[in-house]
Order: sequence, then structure tokens, then C-alpha cells
Amino acid sequence: MRDKIKVAFQGEKGAYSHLACLEIFPNIEAKPCYTFEEAFKLARDDSEYKIVIPIENSLAGRVADIHYLIPKYKLQIHAEHFQKVTHNLLGIKGSKISDIKTVRSHSQAIGQCSKIISQNNFKTIISADTAGSARFVSEKKDKSESAIASELAAKIYHLEILKSNIEDESGNITRFFIMGKETKHPDFEKKKYITSCIFKLKSIPAALYKALGGFATNGVNLCKLESFSVKNTFDQVNFYIDIEGHIEDMSLKKALEELGFHTEKLDVLGVYEAHEFRAKNK
Repeated sequence: MRDKIKVAFQGEKGAYSHLACLEIFPNIEAKPCYTFEEAFKLARDDSEYKIVIPIENSLAGRVADIHYLIPKYKLQIHAEHFQKVTHNLLGIKGSKISDIKTVRSHSQAIGQCSKIISQNNFKTIISADTAGSARFVSEKKDKSESAIASELAAKIYHLEILKSNIEDESGNITRFFIMGKETKHPDFEKKKYITSCIFKLKSIPAALYKALGGFATNGVNLCKLESFSVKNTFDQVNFYIDIEGHIEDMSLKKALEELGFHTEKLDVLGVYEAHEFRAKNK
């Protein structure tokens, strides 16, 4: 039997990040971390650990702080994963929806399930995370208490799924990065790849326009470009960029050379195979 892969995630057991870990790696030793920074620090200090970190959500947008932690801890992106998020109303065994008076969960989960909350006039309680809410309901053993969390959380904390798929909108997807200390790039073959970078421009007029020109002239497609402020200043920003292609592709090499000419700093965060989700949703 193969040794279990050591994987850390932010949150408690049963969190959506834990669910993503189990979908990515069938044989893992999962380690919950209280904060994102704790997970990053663990992977930096122990090369045996990979971390599975949410980077963005199709409804809620960018996950706060991740863009600051990536350059701080200098971990490499080894792969990406797109996880479908389905919310469930959980209660203790023997409870029914008619028994429920309060529902607790993370603020985003509460906001994404407003219809069922409004229809049943539930009192909402904002909690730090979804899985922690499920654990609280399990420990309190009160039929009037409920949580919004994953099916995995229901299984771990021995709760009843009172109603599944309770989100207001279907198609709630979270993109995760699988990261680690080791720098490794897949061999350049006839596959779809993503190269991710963070850069800071030189402070000169039209720097961004000139920096991105190399992608246009070399026929390289950008699938994401976003800015985020450099901490403790309003004067400069960093840019995060996802590029279609492999770093060994000559067109991408030329585009990155052009980008580098106009930047103060350019860090390649990783080169990895594009997840199959991208092809399905073009």
C-alpha cells in the first residue's frame, strides 16, 4: 500500500476545502489548519506537505489574503482544481425542517442560501466556517439548531441532511490551487497548460500597456489579470496573471521577456496542466 500523501487545508474537517482534498487525492493524511497562513507556513517548513487552497469562487470572487500569502511564502502551484459547491441544511438526527429556528454558517454560505432562510424565517448566526457550524450543531444536540455545510460535514459529525442543494443559484464553483515547496513543471507536450505569475511594474507612463503588448504580438492568450495593492502603500500595485500556455513554448517565452522588460519584479508561480473544467465551460 502506498504511503498517504500529506495534505493541509484551512478549516475544520468537513470543510469544502477538505472535500476538495479528497477529490484530488484519493489516499491522503489530511491536516486541518486554523488559518490560511498556518497552512502556507506548514508547507514552507515541511516539504512533505502539499496544501489545497481556494483562490476564487464563481459567486463570491477572489478569496481574501491568498494573493499576499503566495509571494510571501514563495510556494509553487503544482495544479489547479475546480470544485462544485453544493450547500445542505443539516440538523441533528431525528430533527425536521419544521423544528428549525436558527441556522448558522459562514457568511458567504448564509448569503448564498437566502431563499430557504427567508421562506422558513430562520434566525441566522454568522460563524467562522461551515464545518465548524456543523460541529457546533452536533455537539449542542438541539433540534431547533441547524447548519449550512457540506455532505461530508454531515457524515463526519453524524448529522441529518434536512434538505440538499439549498443554494439560491446553481453553478457555484470554487477554484483551488494545489501548492508545495518544490518547484516542478510538467514536460511540455501537446496539452493545455496554465502559467501563473505575479509582477510589479516599473513606475512609468503606459507601463501596463507596454508590458501586455508582448502577449498580443506573440498570440498568447491571457485568461486572468487582476491587481491587488502592495501592503502599506497606495502608490503601487502588484498584478496576478494566468496565461494559457507552457513556459517552454517559444511564443510564451517571448511574451514573458517583453513583460519582464517593463517590470521591477516578475515571479513565475507555477506551470501546470489546465483542469478539464476549463474545456467544458468554454
